[in-house]
Amino acid sequence: LIINYLIISKYNFSQESFVISTIILTITGILLYLYLTQPLLELLLKSDEDIKNILKETIHEINTPVSTIQINTQMIKRQESNSKNITRLDRIEKSCNNLLNLYKQMEYSLKKNTHTVELEKINLKNTIDSCIDNFQDIKNNIVINNKLSKSIFIKLDINGFVKVINNLLSNGIKYNKNNGFINIDFVNNILSIENSGKGIDTKNLFKVFDKYYQEHIEQEGIGLGLNIVKEYCDNYNIKINIKSDKNSTIFYLNLSYLREHQFS
Repeated sequence: LIINYLIISKYNFSQESFVISTIILTITGILLYLYLTQPLLELLLKSDEDIKNILKETIHEINTPVSTIQINTQMIKRQESNSKNITRLDRIEKSCNNLLNLYKQMEYSLKKNTHTVELEKINLKNTIDSCIDNFQDIKNNIVINNKLSKSIFIKLDINGFVKVINNLLSNGIKYNKNNGFINIDFVNNILSIENSGKGIDTKNLFKVFDKYYQEHIEQEGIGLGLNIVKEYCDNYNIKINIKSDKNSTIFYLNLSYLREHQFS
C-alpha cells in the first residue's frame, strides 16, 4: 500500500502509473510470500517424510511377530486334542490372518503412493473365487456365480484389483433383492459383474463414481466403493461401463489393454 501510494503520488493516477504499481506490488508480494513460507514448507515436507519413514519401518516390523504367532499357533494346533482349545487357536489364527491382510493393505497403500506397485501374474478365475469366499458369511440368501469356466491368466496390480472386485461384490450384495443373484463372467476380454438389484437411475449413471455419492442413501456406507473402482480402472486403462434397469445392474470392465500389453 505504501509503494502504491508513493507511485501514485509521484506520477499522479494514470493507466501507466497503475500498471507500474501493479507489477511492482505483484513482484514484491510473490517474493515476500516465498521468503515467509519457505521455512514452513520445508518443515512440513520434512515432517511428512518422517511420518512416511516411521510408517514404513512400523509396517515392516509388524510382519515378523504376526507371522511368528501364526506359525506357532499352527504347530500347537496339530498337537492339541481339546476341542475348546482348538477353537481358541482357530480364533488366534484368524486374527493373525486379519492382521497380515491389514499389513498387506498398508504396504500396498505406501507402494501405491510412491508409484512402486509391481504387477503380478494371476489366475483370474481363482482370484475371483477367493474374493467370493470372503463374502460367504454375509451374502445371506444371495447366490454368487463365477461363470469363468477355465483359467485365464493376466498380469495386473493384484491388491488393487481385489479391492475392485470386493467393492463390486459388496455393492451387489448391499443393493440386491431377497434371493437375488450376482453373476460374474468374462467374454472377449470384458469382465462383467451383474446383480439383480434395484438398478441405478439413468440420470445418476455419471454420478455413481463420485466420491461420497450414494444412489440409495438409506443403505449403510459413505460412498467410496465405486470411486475406488473408478480410480483403479483409470490408472490401468481399464474402460468401465454400466448398464442398469429396474431389474439388474451390470458393470463391464474392459481388460483388453492389460491383456494386449502383457509381459512375457
